[in-house]
Amino acid sequence: MSRLTSRLMSGLASIRWPVMGVLLVVALVLQVTFFPHLAVHGVVPNLCLLVVVAAALVRGPEQAAVLGFAAGLLLDLAPPADHVAGRWALSLVVVGYVAGRVRSDAAARPSVTGVLATVATSSFVGTSIYAITGLLLQDPVVSVADLLPVVLLAVGWDVLLAPLLLPGLMRLFEALEPVRVRT
Repeated sequence: MSRLTSRLMSGLASIRWPVMGVLLVVALVLQVTFFPHLAVHGVVPNLCLLVVVAAALVRGPEQAAVLGFAAGLLLDLAPPADHVAGRWALSLVVVGYVAGRVRSDAAARPSVTGVLATVATSSFVGTSIYAITGLLLQDPVVSVADLLPVVLLAVGWDVLLAPLLLPGLMRLFEALEPVRVRT
């Protein structure tokens, strides 16, 4: 029985990265095709950020940073990208690592309040890094005066969608976590 369990868990571990890749692509497609129709002042929820935060809370900072880089790169290159490439990659690497530290610091699964606080903080940090790097690179999508309202709208969107998406994403990432079986 333990050998069968071990094989099953190693099989799940081998599909972990392809599953995460598919989740990112689905999130990206929804983010750039469906949600622009629901945009508030041009701001849409960052579904890729939510996938990265869910992975961070389950998988930890290292894997979430790698996933954040992949998600950011997809966002940087996906049409209608109108900014210097690399800004979202940097933002989501930082988000993945910092949100993953929440998992490392907590002995048990974070509470609902902790998850929402992590999403709000991650959204604020990620969107702020993206916006500030735009100002530094003279590639602003928004003006300095509009910076705070845009960041707060992004945080609002992400916190609003978090209770709908994160529980399922976190369960999926937990299912992909290999269980250590003692032999």
